[in-house]
Amino acid sequence: MSGREEAFELLKKYNKEPFHIVHALTVEGVMRYYAKAAGEDPEYWGIVGLLHDIDFEEFPEKHCVAAESILKENGYAGDIIKAICSHGYGETETEYVPSLYMEKVLFAIDELTGLIGAAARMRPSKSTKDMELSSLKKKFKDKKFAAGCSRDVIEKGAEMLGMPLDSLLEETILAMRDSEDQINYLIEEMDLFG
Repeated sequence: MSGREEAFELLKKYNKEPFHIVHALTVEGVMRYYAKAAGEDPEYWGIVGLLHDIDFEEFPEKHCVAAESILKENGYAGDIIKAICSHGYGETETEYVPSLYMEKVLFAIDELTGLIGAAARMRPSKSTKDMELSSLKKKFKDKKFAAGCSRDVIEKGAEMLGMPLDSLLEETILAMRDSEDQINYLIEEMDLFG
């Protein structure tokens, strides 16, 4: 398995849009947080999070299908490929189903990080650090807010994990809060938004 630096270079090869790179970094951070909480390997989970949308920018119509080829060509093992591709279960043409805890976490938090990120950008602080669950729940219920973030997928993810929806929302706010400073540092260092 390639390390984090190689994974990040591969991500940048297929993703040029700053939004997609920031999303990948966010999901990486959240996956690392959940891995630590579960006593699992944060590096491994982080790479899965970092590469989860490797194909989305160039092959949106083949999302989670093109990823399999890209990852195989770059020497990634079957377990990483399954973990990454299974997050598109029910929404893409992937044959993979999330069955491991890590895969279910990725499925649950992918859309949710987008929703939380959009909610954070609406706050005066532009941060998750002062975000409360009650505030996020209002945004979750407003189907017009961040309409591209599927509430159905988030709810299915909570169900897969056997977690109450409120617990998933709150834990993911905490996970994003945990990595926010590091992501902001990387955004600045890379000068992503000019």
